[in-house]
Amino acid sequence: MTRHEFKLRLSSPNGADKRAVLLPGVANPLAARVAQDLGYEALYVTGAGVANTELGLPDIGILGLSDMAQAVERIAAVVDLPLVVDADTGYGNSVSCYHAVRRLEAAGAAVIQIEDQVFPKRCGHFEGKDVAPAAEMIGKIKAAVDARRDENTLIMARTDAKAVEGYEAAIERASRYAEAGADILFVEALTTEAELRDAPGRNPGLPHLVNVVHGGKTPPFPASEFEAMGYGLVLYANAALQASVLAMQQVLGALRDDGSLHNVGDRLADFVQRQKVVRTAEWDAMRLHYEGDVKP
Repeated sequence: MTRHEFKLRLSSPNGADKRAVLLPGVANPLAARVAQDLGYEALYVTGAGVANTELGLPDIGILGLSDMAQAVERIAAVVDLPLVVDADTGYGNSVSCYHAVRRLEAAGAAVIQIEDQVFPKRCGHFEGKDVAPAAEMIGKIKAAVDARRDENTLIMARTDAKAVEGYEAAIERASRYAEAGADILFVEALTTEAELRDAPGRNPGLPHLVNVVHGGKTPPFPASEFEAMGYGLVLYANAALQASVLAMQQVLGALRDDGSLHNVGDRLADFVQRQKVVRTAEWDAMRLHYEGDVKP
């Protein structure tokens, strides 16, 4: 799916294709390759995932724009899917947000998400969050809209106000963000089925995203149910990351205890699978094309 096709898909909720886009979170090119090979239509470059994977740190505002732009560039270089990119709070004020959109769009982002938390932000499913004044976020959205060079690049506005100011305040903020020019709305960390069913209808006409975190605050309905509620995107931002953490703990724990992989071999990709993911055969074929069967 091209960036233009992705925009059309999201902007035509009454079109022939009403399926919600199921978004897996990826934090590095290897995870992106796996997701593309499995047939996903778009990917979400997760700030929490990049912070955890690349820095070994929590999602508490430490990750910077350069860290994220480099991650997006590396992922965009190996997959040809639309990338929805988490830009946290825009990395500063409205001018910083303008610069961030320019940088991330150039890196390969098709959708750029900004949120209304104060800096330093925290994961949307953590306690202890706070939100900036709505007017400050509106300024960032306007800057983000003006900054994009490609008309197919979309701006997603996320509000974390539900946990701080309550549900109605969050819906009101989402409405104001839509008026400011946001293309997609994301009301983070809704906690009840009633809220989840109500939110998309309160700001009709724009696609809505719902974020499902394993062990988080939002009830984990199936994607088909979220689709029926009116969500255009269903995000599982860190499912791949959580799976990889558990697999590493289990496999490396067994290796430590047994001195062997004998008891965990069924949890490992074999050598052929691993080389297929990173396209070893394609690179070998390219070398032969340019060099022939040259012996050193």
